[in-house]
Amino acid sequence: MTPIAELRNVEKRFGRVYALRGISFSVHRGEVHCLLGDNGAGKTTLIKILSGVFPPDSGEYLFDGRSVRLASPREAMTLGIAVVYQDLALLPLMSVLRNFILGREPTGRMGLLDLRKAEEWVRESLARLGISLDDVHRPLGLLSGGQRQAVAIARAVFFGAKLLILDEPTSALGVRQAAQVLEVIRRMKEMGVGVVFITHNPLHALAVGDRFTVLFQGESLGTYPRGSVNERELTRLMAGGMELGVEG
Repeated sequence: MTPIAELRNVEKRFGRVYALRGISFSVHRGEVHCLLGDNGAGKTTLIKILSGVFPPDSGEYLFDGRSVRLASPREAMTLGIAVVYQDLALLPLMSVLRNFILGREPTGRMGLLDLRKAEEWVRESLARLGISLDDVHRPLGLLSGGQRQAVAIARAVFFGAKLLILDEPTSALGVRQAAQVLEVIRRMKEMGVGVVFITHNPLHALAVGDRFTVLFQGESLGTYPRGSVNERELTRLMAGGMELGVEG
């Protein structure tokens, strides 16, 4: 099966410092590929290459089997690549509905906002993720952290995301809220979306992941399929331990 996105032997330098060196990484439709590593491991640089923030210095980037060289995040969004960052880039004082449709408002007669259609978009999109809100007009800031993450994810998928990159979505959440986000990620997989899940938490990765890639100081310590690695081994790898036996 052709991956939805694939990096082949990618490198990225900032001056003389290698942020990424010889990285190969792929994600398929309906797969959750977890990207793990400590601060400075290269995770942020990798997702910025995937999302078009900047190109690799060397190596190849393929999307849907075609070699691409993305010039901007907008170009990545056109292909169906969406990133939900930890800070969400949402407006807490604005309503859930307004955050959801911001910049893509449905219009009716005379170019006026079609509020009924907008409400349908929000409710149906959240329902697909198992999230039920009584009032989509309440300020986003009144929702739990897990619910806010769900709104951001639902918005990205509704507007055409084929590849969804989640940057530490559970890092600032309590146990219950994190479990809610992990369930949303499982539903993304069922919907056929390719998910890159960036996390520091091996337990969260193991709860939803199909494959696990660990970065350390800009290099890959291997990609491991589900069932071939446990929490202790992932933790050791993240701390700079030796490869366990790289996936072929």
